[in-house]
Amino acid sequence: MRRGRGELGRSLESALREAVRTGRLTAGTLLPGSRALAADLGVARGTVVQVYTQLIAEGWLSGAAGSGTRVAALPATAAEPAVAAEPGGGGGPWTSVDLRPGRPDVSAFPRTAWASAVRRALAAAPSRDLDYGDPAGLPALRRVVAGYLARARGVIADPELVVVVGGFASGLALLARALRGTGRTHLATEDPGLARHRDLVRAAGLATVPLPVDADGADPDALTGACGAALLTPAHQHPWGVVLAPERRAAFAAWARGADGYVIEDDYDGEFRYDQQPVGALQALAPDRVVFAGSASKTLAPGMRLGWLVVPPALREPLLRVIEETGAAVPAVHQLAFADLVARGEYDRHIRRARLAYRRRRAELARRLPYPLPGVAAGLHALLPVPTAGHERRLVEAGRRAGVGLFGLHASGYWHEPSDERPAALVLGYATPPRHAWRHGLETLGRLVDEVLPR
Repeated sequence: MRRGRGELGRSLESALREAVRTGRLTAGTLLPGSRALAADLGVARGTVVQVYTQLIAEGWLSGAAGSGTRVAALPATAAEPAVAAEPGGGGGPWTSVDLRPGRPDVSAFPRTAWASAVRRALAAAPSRDLDYGDPAGLPALRRVVAGYLARARGVIADPELVVVVGGFASGLALLARALRGTGRTHLATEDPGLARHRDLVRAAGLATVPLPVDADGADPDALTGACGAALLTPAHQHPWGVVLAPERRAAFAAWARGADGYVIEDDYDGEFRYDQQPVGALQALAPDRVVFAGSASKTLAPGMRLGWLVVPPALREPLLRVIEETGAAVPAVHQLAFADLVARGEYDRHIRRARLAYRRRRAELARRLPYPLPGVAAGLHALLPVPTAGHERRLVEAGRRAGVGLFGLHASGYWHEPSDERPAALVLGYATPPRHAWRHGLETLGRLVDEVLPR
């Protein structure tokens, strides 16, 4: 949203008009109160009140004392159908509820704290920090990230071995190219696991090998002699939600040392554990063989495009060569501002607030659904097992008709080899809806599940 004087109200007006016109907000939808929406957007309450008043006058909204502000009924020609998006893509919004996994509530982004961090960083930064810099990232950020990971995730992190990247997907693509350049040909990935990650690995010229996942996490016995690396989500397997068992952590570390291989530890939501302290990073067992990967995508917002890799010494130069070849450096201003945000404790405070909100949502989701949620209480998504792939497809289709973005193990390509005989489940991103939309989303999801699934 544009932040200039007088532009906030016009930007919000335009966004709401477009949402109503295209059908993303349907007739009768109750909008958040002016105080709640102002807090979500980081704007003055008076701005929201003026926008609501203007759109009521234009006929887009309706308001009555005691009943809140709602979307008005429009002529049929005014609305256009919304377009759904895949969980790995940029995403067109759903009419009502977005339950994509792997997204935080971006409306909770700490706008004020971030704006202050940008101002302070630009005021204090020497001019050389705005020049072409080290492909590994600015030293100030690498020092701050190393300190944060050591205390928050138990990572053994020398700032010289921290490499700043544009989010995990970018980091994985760069790593895969670097591994290919060192002679590796196969990389093992979890099954089920994100299809997007397999696509990135294959695009870099590596073949993928499936690692079956059970209640103890990925199975190291499935590693083949051709494997030169393995991609794991040990703290909270995506999507199954289990933690990699201690003996398997040790087995993967031993394999990497014995086979001259590497483990890529995708710590995508390691900060979010709700029932106890999160398990520490696998990287500490074998810093010379494990690449620790994290980002601000789940803690702040995917649009930050900011992540970090803690790499073994032998991989540093191959990785930096790929970064220079591809021009994949991260903007300096983002690096400086994020370093300021972490150093001042604002990042930790935001994570604590988010952790509390997501813990409550997961508990509410568990109470509303008919089946227990497998896996540990952690992260930004939960798995709802369903009887068959047919049930999964019917739920996804019912969600589409109701304006709810639902995704499943089969529908979203999590399985390496698709087959209706494999387990089926919805992968529910309970963190994604903004605060004012969560309760409506939960009730809509519960109704769909009650209608489609057998008791």
